[in-house]
Amino acid sequence: MNKYEIMFIVRPDMEEAEIKKTAEEMKKVLTDKEVKVLEEKSMGQRELAYEINKFKTGYYYLYIVEANAEAVKEFDRVARINESLLRHLVVKVED
Repeated sequence: MNKYEIMFIVRPDMEEAEIKKTAEEMKKVLTDKEVKVLEEKSMGQRELAYEINKFKTGYYYLYIVEANAEAVKEFDRVARINESLLRHLVVKVED
């Protein structure tokens, strides 16, 4: 199991409940693959560095997890097809 930082940005034009539901769905993708979530942080609405799909802000979420490569690939696959996410990033943390 390797340690990863997973960050994703949720579209700002959704209801607050929908935003939280999207974050929980993304977490469920990880936990279904038996990933250990070490830290979970909602960073709130922030301004984007550049405009994405005509949005200037987004809701940032950060998960620090211990996972295998298969779980990370599944998260990446789901994040790419989820239209509620503007961007996502998965970084392997070297100890």
